[in-house]
Amino acid sequence: MARAPGWSVRFRLTLSYAGFLLVAGVLLLSATWVFLNRVNHVGLILMPGYRYAVLRAFAPTAAVVLTFLLVFGLAGGWLLAGHMLAPLTRITDATRTAADGSLSHRIRLPGPNDEFRELADAFDTMLARLEAHVAGQQRFAANASHELRTPLAISKALLDVARADPDHDTGEILGRLHAVNTRAIELTEALLLISRADQRSFTREPVDLSLLAEEATETLLPLAEKHRVTLETGGEITPASGSAALLLQLTTNLVHNAIVHNLPGRGTVWVRTGVRPGAAVLTVENTGEQVAPELAATLTEPFQRGTERTHADHAGVGLGLAIVKTIAQAHDGTLTLTPRPAGGLRITVELPAPQA
Repeated sequence: MARAPGWSVRFRLTLSYAGFLLVAGVLLLSATWVFLNRVNHVGLILMPGYRYAVLRAFAPTAAVVLTFLLVFGLAGGWLLAGHMLAPLTRITDATRTAADGSLSHRIRLPGPNDEFRELADAFDTMLARLEAHVAGQQRFAANASHELRTPLAISKALLDVARADPDHDTGEILGRLHAVNTRAIELTEALLLISRADQRSFTREPVDLSLLAEEATETLLPLAEKHRVTLETGGEITPASGSAALLLQLTTNLVHNAIVHNLPGRGTVWVRTGVRPGAAVLTVENTGEQVAPELAATLTEPFQRGTERTHADHAGVGLGLAIVKTIAQAHDGTLTLTPRPAGGLRITVELPAPQA
């Protein structure tokens, strides 16, 4: 937005300092003049017309003093304002650098913990989060492009085979095309779900996490039976606030992830809900192979899969826990992944308790 040019803050502060010093000087000289004009000092011999003589002698001195105060106030005020505004200049330069696309720059303002230091530290924190967010978005876009390109490339190859060999089994090609197309649709829907949750474009309403946990486990019971995994659900009424559809998706993803990344034929999944001070808690825990802490820390990144724990028929699109993390953050919650000593994972989602 175009704005008319104005005086700089430094210049206005300089005028303020000089004006304040000049006013103080005028008041001091006025008080001195009143004192000399109205008080009879002991031992002072007063001549007729002494007041006018004192005024004639006092006025030039007062003018010199006021001129000195004005010059000193302007010079000193300019230097003092420049020193006081130096941190603001560093913050402004950092803002312009960030606006040009460089998010790695930090102010790192030295000095005491004053208002400027708090502002600089807050700006550095914002830059760090923005840099991490942009880097994550860039990785996400690159991974999404790669993941979406894969089914398209497979479809093209299948069509090329069908065109080059008209006698090839059409049913086999159609079946493989159907599977590839289904995977591409699932990936696209997952990307749209992440975008919707990330933008927080949903209406908050009262939700009971215990009911969502029961619904998710009932829906995925056939899958658990197929993998011969035991589902155990427990907990108390757990009120929360948010989108029932998104929180159901979060719970379903966690239970699905716990089923397919488990010990086939002898695994167990525990789904529990509960209330802590100020938080509604959902915990999904599963048996499985040992998970290294460094691997667990990356599983919520988009398209990161624990390939050594994934069954080939349920590899997924690599967005299950990424969706869970996005939905949890959209509800101002936290997601914690903890490897179990005996193998498998314990995943805990904490959401803010609804306001009374």
